[in-house]
Amino acid sequence: MTDRNWKTRTTLVHEGSRRSQYGEMAEAIFLTQGFAYPSAEAAEARFVKAGEDEFIYARYGNPTTRMFEERIAALEGTEDAFATASGMAAVNGALVSMLRAGDHVVSARALFGSCLYILEEILTRFGVEVTFVDGANLDQWRAAVRPGVTKAVFFESMSNPTLELVDIRSVSDIAHAAGALVIVDNVFSTPVFSRAVELGADVVVYSTTKHIDGQGRALGGVICGTTAYIRKTVEPYMKHTGGSMSPFTAWIMLNGMVTLDLRCRAMADSALQVARALEGDARLSRVIFPGLASHPQAALAEAQMGSGGTMVAFEIRGGKEAAFRFMNALEIIKISNNLGDAKSIATHPATTTHQRLPDDQKVALGITPGLIRLSVGLEDAGDLIADLRRGLDAV
Repeated sequence: MTDRNWKTRTTLVHEGSRRSQYGEMAEAIFLTQGFAYPSAEAAEARFVKAGEDEFIYARYGNPTTRMFEERIAALEGTEDAFATASGMAAVNGALVSMLRAGDHVVSARALFGSCLYILEEILTRFGVEVTFVDGANLDQWRAAVRPGVTKAVFFESMSNPTLELVDIRSVSDIAHAAGALVIVDNVFSTPVFSRAVELGADVVVYSTTKHIDGQGRALGGVICGTTAYIRKTVEPYMKHTGGSMSPFTAWIMLNGMVTLDLRCRAMADSALQVARALEGDARLSRVIFPGLASHPQAALAEAQMGSGGTMVAFEIRGGKEAAFRFMNALEIIKISNNLGDAKSIATHPATTTHQRLPDDQKVALGITPGLIRLSVGLEDAGDLIADLRRGLDAV
């Protein structure tokens, strides 16, 4: 990260750029897995300690990947970052790289299904104890965190799919008082609206598949944190287990970042219009959007993000059958399980992204048969509202 006091949009266009001797304007794709050395002595020296702009193998690092890492770290406000093959590789790498048998982790219960799998199945399989809490309940965090024992706390800053927020500053204070690291999955909050590091987070992970790419092209992820954490803890684990991002994917992500601020703000503006249009519709039992005054954490959303974000959730009366009729009647909005795309996407979490959860856990998390998760894209907000009403008319 540099000392330049650039604003967000300037950072997204220019930070981390590397130019070859040709002076190219667009970021170059260094599509190579290996690097040649001028001598055997130079190869030996690089393996002992690679310089800041020296590379050994693409699994360890690559000029194009490094550009992306430097740009996202500058945007997020961290010292460094490590780019990964997917968002789940980032979550896995951030947690597993620092934990060992006998360690304790406290996590919010409201998580994406694959995140739950890592915590419930993988970590516990190798002797890590995991305690789940209601992420919005600070008393539960205080009771669960054990001073000197808890190594990390983990949560989604805005939960998938019911858009519940965790008070980052308060949970960070609780965790730090006990000596624990704060790891935040910030996908729904987006890097544009994120203030996680400023509010106390030590490590921030993203699925770059979502808003950062923003056009449904490639899988990717990134772990942002201190130089010591990224290079001494994360990098050794990731480079030896093979979860690194490819140079071509990094190039896609760099190009996605150029328009990230513009896209996220436009999507969030449309999401607010959509939520306001849906609120009060008799065919819906609830509309969930952190930017609405009716959301119980609207003040927290404003304090942490300054926005309600790009996601809207709502529950259709009539359960799964009604929800499916609604989705099948949509014309503009696509049915998929991705989010953060330029195209608006409707998801039925109970039968897709969270289908593996037992029914009692779905009930506890508010994932009902009628719940729809809507990722608002870049289409005209009026067209999206008309499409949603078309779907509701089919119910």
